[in-house]
This record gives sequence, structure tokens and C-alpha cells, in this order.
Amino acid sequence: MSKKKELDQVAEKKLFAIAKMWYDQMINGDVPSITLPTRTKQNIEFNSSLEVWKYGGKESLRAAVTEKSALHLLRMAYVIGFVKQQIREDRTSTLRELYYISEGWKKAKFSAQDESNFLIEDLEILTDVQREGFHLRPEEDGATIFGPLQLKEITRRGERIIHCRDDVGEAGYQIPTNTETLEFQSHDAKLIIAIETGGMYARLIENGFDEEHSAILVHLKGQPARSTRRVLNRLSEQYNLPVTVFTDGDPWSYRIFASVAYGAIKSAHISELLATPKAKFIGVSPSDIRDYNLPSDSLNEKDVAALKSILTDPRFETDYWRKEIKLQLALNLKTEQQAFAVRGLDFVTKEYLPRRLSDMGII
Repeated sequence: MSKKKELDQVAEKKLFAIAKMWYDQMINGDVPSITLPTRTKQNIEFNSSLEVWKYGGKESLRAAVTEKSALHLLRMAYVIGFVKQQIREDRTSTLRELYYISEGWKKAKFSAQDESNFLIEDLEILTDVQREGFHLRPEEDGATIFGPLQLKEITRRGERIIHCRDDVGEAGYQIPTNTETLEFQSHDAKLIIAIETGGMYARLIENGFDEEHSAILVHLKGQPARSTRRVLNRLSEQYNLPVTVFTDGDPWSYRIFASVAYGAIKSAHISELLATPKAKFIGVSPSDIRDYNLPSDSLNEKDVAALKSILTDPRFETDYWRKEIKLQLALNLKTEQQAFAVRGLDFVTKEYLPRRLSDMGII
């Protein structure tokens, strides 16, 4: 039996177990219910054995004793039926398509896509199966990789061997939404740099940073998709390569780093698959804004609120982050990666990154 067939059977079995649990509850005279961990930053704890942040012990009960909770369970039942059909027909759909498909479910239809996305996360937690196992995929395209890495991709049309520099254009190899179809075969890399913006990703490629420093470059495309984080996780585990993250210098970008290194709060139930605990933050840091006198903008009210929120986020409870966040609040400034261009188009690749990576003990 193929690995894919085995995963399909596991997903079906665990989804059926939820419906059977409700049936047994009703047979016993109980109100149908589910119990899930509370998904807030107050309920994430560091798991020392996995070295990632996971949900803690706080739980919430959703029982069909109110209209809202009953509707949630009804929608879940419809989704379970839909996913079961998809698996048996070997078809896939996007999260957006699922939302529109629910229009035919009468009272069970979703009023917003956030509701359907949240419910899929519920099912992932209850079954310990990723949404890809439900044959569901996000709408957005995957991020890209460029550098000395060869991989094999399994597609509906067969297998392809691809070198992520020699066999692709300047944009790189696009990561598929289901990364379990990838097999990493070989590499000549010494490090991995995950980059927030497309402009900086293109700059490093154009300046030949990947060749000069044997670096695999990954474009995060802003807040990274699960597939991107899963690839970074797998590369780190399989090859034990140092993973670094290079972002803008603002609170939203620090959260991008957190999702890569610590795991995102929304997906804390699968942090061990998506987070890369060994990932290190390159910058742009508040210290960089000060030390390099980078062109900057003033913080707005939302920026300040986000920075203060980071100070209460357990994932950022380190001396480094507390010092940097407090410095940024004092400077009242934020900046972008491209601000280094004020010192010339080669400054990042010839001076800043080599110096920073050397200070970090990576090169």
C-alpha cells in the first residue's frame, strides 16, 4: 500500500471517530460535544523535548447546548462528510472553495471564511491529521527556493528531479502546497537564509550570494505559508544546516520570525512539524536601525501596540528580544530591508550579511 493511501485511511478513520463519539454521547443521553485547547498566547507552553511551543492545558468545551455551539458541531459534521467524499474520490479543493461549497448546506453554511478555516484547525487538533491529509490546500501560491539543493517532486504526471539553481529561473523553485510530495536528495549548502521580501530575495540572487556563500535562499513572501515552514523544518532536520531569518525591522516582521522559529499560535498543535527551533534572527533589528542610521519611518499606534504585545508573548521572553523591543519603542522607528540600499546595492551582500553571519558564528 502506498504512503498516500495509508494517510488517506488514517484521515478517514479519525474523522469517522469524531462522528462515532457524538453518536455514543447521544446514545448515552449526553449532549454532543468536543473539547479543544484554548488557542491563545496565554495557553502556549515550551515543550522541552520537542523544543517547540505547543498548546498548554487550558481547554474549552463546545457542547450543543447553545445555538452557536450546536451550529458549530453541525458544520463540523458537514465538513467531515465533504472531506470523506474528497478522500474517496481522490480530489482536492482549496480552503476558499470549501467556504463556497458550504453555501449548499442550508443552515450549516459558513458566514465568513474565517469560520471555515477555524473549523479545519479544530479538525486537525481532534484528529492529529494535517489539513493536507483532508485533501485541502490554501489558495495562495507557495514560496520559492533558490540555491544548491536538488530534490525530487512527485506529481500526478510522475516524478521530476529538480536542482533549485541549475534547473529553474531567477525566481527559483516554487514550493508545492503539500510538501510531503518532496524528497530532498542532495545539497552543497552551508546555510539557509529565509527572506521576508521579494526585493531582498532577488537582490541576493542577482549579487550571487547563494554561490559565494553556498546558501539556500528561501523567499518567505511575508507571513510564511505552512508549506514554507514545513520545508524549512525538514531541511533543518534532514541536513542539520543553520537556518537564519532576514526580515524588515518592524513588529509584524518579528512575528514572521517567531512563526518560523517558535511556531505560530494558530498552528501550535503541529509546531513540531512546522517550527524550526534552531532558526536564528539575522535582522533587521532595532540595533541595526540605530547602528547603521538606516532611513526609517515613525511607529504608528498599531506598531506600538504590537511591540508592547510582543513584550507579553512568552515566545519572546529572552534578554535579546526584550532589549531590542524596548530599544525600538525608545527610538520610535521602523524600517525595511531595502533601507540598506542607501549604502549601495552591494552593501547587504558584501558587508552586512557576511559581518552579521560571522558574528553569529555561521560563516
